[in-house]
Amino acid sequence: LTNPKKISDTLNSKTGESISVNTIASYTDHLQDAFLFKESKRFDVKGRKYFEYPYKYYCEDIGLRNARIGFRQQEMTHIMENIIFNELIVRGFSVDIGVVYSNELNSTGSYSKVTREIDFIATKGNRMLYIQSAFALPDEAKAEQELKPFSLTNDSFPKVIIRKDIRSRWYNESGVLNVGLIDFLLDQNF
Repeated sequence: LTNPKKISDTLNSKTGESISVNTIASYTDHLQDAFLFKESKRFDVKGRKYFEYPYKYYCEDIGLRNARIGFRQQEMTHIMENIIFNELIVRGFSVDIGVVYSNELNSTGSYSKVTREIDFIATKGNRMLYIQSAFALPDEAKAEQELKPFSLTNDSFPKVIIRKDIRSRWYNESGVLNVGLIDFLLDQNF
């Protein structure tokens, strides 16, 4: 998640030079116009409104991304999320990042507002899906982390977890569809 101001501030502090927010915004626009990156906006699920910033940027070509960084950073979770994003775009979905809030008991015994993210809100026509990308759900804690945002939406739109660690589809007790990454990529009717 980033925005032109964050990038400008980071570059200014690291290089000691003054790079304006407008320059960064112009460059990010050019990168999108060149089909190197695609921007996804954050959407408040309960408030039904878009956040002005920050945005999330996805590489439109994972191979170019990997070549540019010398095939060094092979973070499979991020690569998988990027692949799912690109596939949803190819299938004609509009893709946003979902944000939901909850009041949760913290370690001091008081309640605090916690922000949770839904990886994708995929919309095509009157169809909408909430999608989480999870490389694996090895334990209950990780499963809870991925499922919690779904329970906070308070609506009945379909909810899907796309996982690398399973091969077949199944629904859990909350009605969330668990589908394998390969199955998702091969099923053009998804």
